[in-house]
Amino acid sequence: MFGTYKPQDVTILLKDITGLVKPLGTREREAQIQAGRHYCEMLPIEYEPTEKYLQAYFDALNRYAKITAAAVKSVAEKIFRDKGNKIALVSLARAGTPIGILIKHFLERNFPCEVAHYTISIIRGVGIDKNAVNFILVRHNPAEIQFVDGWTGKGAIQRELSAAMKDFPQVSAGLAVLSDPAGVAEKCGTHEDFLIASSCLNSTVSGLLSRTFLRRDIIGEKDFHGAAFYRELADKDLTYQFINSIEQNFDDAPEIQDLPLETNGLAEVKKIAAEFNIDDINLIKPSIGEATRVLLRRVPWKILVTSLHDENLAHLYQLAREKSVPLEIYPLKNYKACGLIRKLADA
Repeated sequence: MFGTYKPQDVTILLKDITGLVKPLGTREREAQIQAGRHYCEMLPIEYEPTEKYLQAYFDALNRYAKITAAAVKSVAEKIFRDKGNKIALVSLARAGTPIGILIKHFLERNFPCEVAHYTISIIRGVGIDKNAVNFILVRHNPAEIQFVDGWTGKGAIQRELSAAMKDFPQVSAGLAVLSDPAGVAEKCGTHEDFLIASSCLNSTVSGLLSRTFLRRDIIGEKDFHGAAFYRELADKDLTYQFINSIEQNFDDAPEIQDLPLETNGLAEVKKIAAEFNIDDINLIKPSIGEATRVLLRRVPWKILVTSLHDENLAHLYQLAREKSVPLEIYPLKNYKACGLIRKLADA
């Protein structure tokens, strides 16, 4: 175990690569990605939030704590109805890990069940960590396994998971998330695109772990995918502050009144691609969470929002100001925000 998660909350099936990989700056990393290098072969320099941005984060956490708790409750109940009293949650690192902990805690407090929780790596365009899946299958019946993530953007990870699980046909590839504006998850708390505050920060709300890493000179055939531990950020760690803030709202979380989506998220992304003349949909990152990530660790072109005066998007406005990224009003349907990444060849 490494990172700051409590061992009773999650078993981390990742190799510790701390100190083995030099982090790269955002623009250098973006240039290499767009030149064809896979993002999993590099680690970014962690964004250090400004005081104003942290204020926006805490405001967002307070504003969305109740709906986040309600979404945890909703999806946890669906998991229990499906899986019964023996459950193995498998969260997708790193955004899925704190969500998996919240679901585990809710299940254990409210249902007569045993809940194991693992976190493993899945990488778009590469696949899932098969060594980690095999580790779990030695210990659990395939029917107990429930994959968990935070939210869906355009559904790329669900499609990656569905493809990966063809090698493990006994395991359901269905994903459980809190927010599913893409309309692709098997189980969700809601289809509403609401802000899960953990998406506002990087490692400091994820056990001080980096995003996952795979490069064959460092990750051997029998190794788990890797991650680095940012020990130097210990005094900025908000992981359990986030988890505890949501759990305090479990008992009075409102019932979610979820409405079906008119269309799936990929259709809306393709419409945006056509209107903005973007030939690679990987440069389009829909949902509040994904737009936040674009501002934190990519080179944004612009951020599409439904309004310039929505208090619920205050953290996005703040980040956009800090990074001099234009905001543009756009009639999004499934989403409240969408990040567009700058094609560096055109810059």
